[in-house]
Amino acid sequence: MPRLRHLLAFGVTSFVFALAAHAQEAGSPASPAGTESAARPAALADFDAYVDATRKQFDVPGIGVAIVKDGKTVLEMGSGVRKLGEPAKVDAHTQFAIASNTKAFTAASLSILADEKKLDMNDRVVDRLPWFQMSDPYVTREMRIRDLLAHRSGLSLGAGDLLYWPATTYTTQEVVQRLRHVPLTNSFRAEYAYDNILFAVAGLVIEQVSGKPWADFVRERIFTPLGMTESQTHAPDSIGPNDDIATGHAKFDFKDLKPVAPMSWNNNQAAGGIYSSVHDLSKWMNMQLAGGTYTDASGKQQRLFSEKRQAEMWSLVTPIKISEPSVPELKATKPNFSGYGEGWFVSDYRGHKLVWHTGGWPGMVSRVTLVPDLKLGIVVLTNQESGAAFQAVTYRALDAYMDAPKTDWNAAYAASVKKSEAHADDSMKKHEAARAKGSKPSLPLDGYVGTYRDPWYGDVKVAKQGGRLTMSFTKTAQLKGTLEPWQHDTFIAHWNDRSLNGDAFVTFALDPDGKVREVRMEPVSPLTDFSFDFQDLRLAPVKD
Repeated sequence: MPRLRHLLAFGVTSFVFALAAHAQEAGSPASPAGTESAARPAALADFDAYVDATRKQFDVPGIGVAIVKDGKTVLEMGSGVRKLGEPAKVDAHTQFAIASNTKAFTAASLSILADEKKLDMNDRVVDRLPWFQMSDPYVTREMRIRDLLAHRSGLSLGAGDLLYWPATTYTTQEVVQRLRHVPLTNSFRAEYAYDNILFAVAGLVIEQVSGKPWADFVRERIFTPLGMTESQTHAPDSIGPNDDIATGHAKFDFKDLKPVAPMSWNNNQAAGGIYSSVHDLSKWMNMQLAGGTYTDASGKQQRLFSEKRQAEMWSLVTPIKISEPSVPELKATKPNFSGYGEGWFVSDYRGHKLVWHTGGWPGMVSRVTLVPDLKLGIVVLTNQESGAAFQAVTYRALDAYMDAPKTDWNAAYAASVKKSEAHADDSMKKHEAARAKGSKPSLPLDGYVGTYRDPWYGDVKVAKQGGRLTMSFTKTAQLKGTLEPWQHDTFIAHWNDRSLNGDAFVTFALDPDGKVREVRMEPVSPLTDFSFDFQDLRLAPVKD
């Protein structure tokens, strides 16, 4: 997680980028086999201009792109700037938050330990973490390590995300311990529902088995062998003018594009905690496409994980229902099969199997795509919350290697964005039409004041300041705002941080004596990211 929001509209989880192409340096230390550059195909002759057009179409300050083919780097490029209003350009070495693309690194870490016989992917989680507990005893007992990576636990979409996103003061272990109170809405292993919280569990399993923090394990066993010197597992608390790190951007109130503050996220790093560059991710993709092998600093061939484990990571574990594309212009993107493996999505495009993932973070989204039979890899990193941008760039590159007709993917995804925004407008109009505009709250404002507790999140406080109600999530600094009366006993929480785009309806249910019995919440806009899982909260007043 990462900021998982906004990407589902495009079947993903990520954001934007682009500038001048240049080949990866040959013979860089501890880099994967075949780091020499390769010729760009004729179909990508105008790719630099295309990426720049994508950036402008979707209002993205900066984009980074790399393509590898047959173990060689075809291009590494950047377009645009790291931060609006500042001159520093994005290049192949600019670091972005890769968010949920981190999940594949967590899966690889478990695979390394499995190859070393230190664990088995079919081990029960409780045999590694005896205190682990889901809300259902059967699921607790039967949850296997593989299940942690496959989004089939019975949790709802994004369940528990509010425990760590926006950033909270809970530790990773506290997050996982609170999982016992997060409700299950589906049957175990019955259907797909994307989650982040079980990757926190996977990170703790890695720490228990290896004896090292997840961040140290990833750095020592993956970054260092592959020569990924432009990657880090801790988000920067601040970004200086000399740091080649992108600043995220969001459209405040879905309208005004502005930089967002860097976010440190240390209580679920295994789900989305890595920052990296397209230069480094080229090494990661080449290793993956080489079946887990790479060339070390001495020129010797090494193996990160076995071919058997890679085959299992890339095999469909949880089927995903296939829906029609949002607009006719995206018809060609509809897969014949779709599912999730271990830390990777698995689907097809124009007859070729794709292994891919996306990532979403405050102000940044991204996509990594592998085409195993073509030995092709494409990574797109962006510093704006536009999944359409990385999709348009990815499909343009895929088509170039699949001899597909040239398609204006910028126009196609622009049509999809327009439809999504129109749907959001219609949703708000329906709320307005149903609103009893003359209604007033049943109680004086003081009657709503108090501390309310949810079993899994904890405490939320409602106070009265200056004649208005305020709401604050006690463990989440960013979730503080005012409550505006909407109708009857329903208010709208307007968060002070307008980059969140997560305003929520807040409904107070009263008992027969006119006292608040329970508080429920739900996002106002369908464009709000699913990580705002307000609908799972069951807030009850805390008695004095």
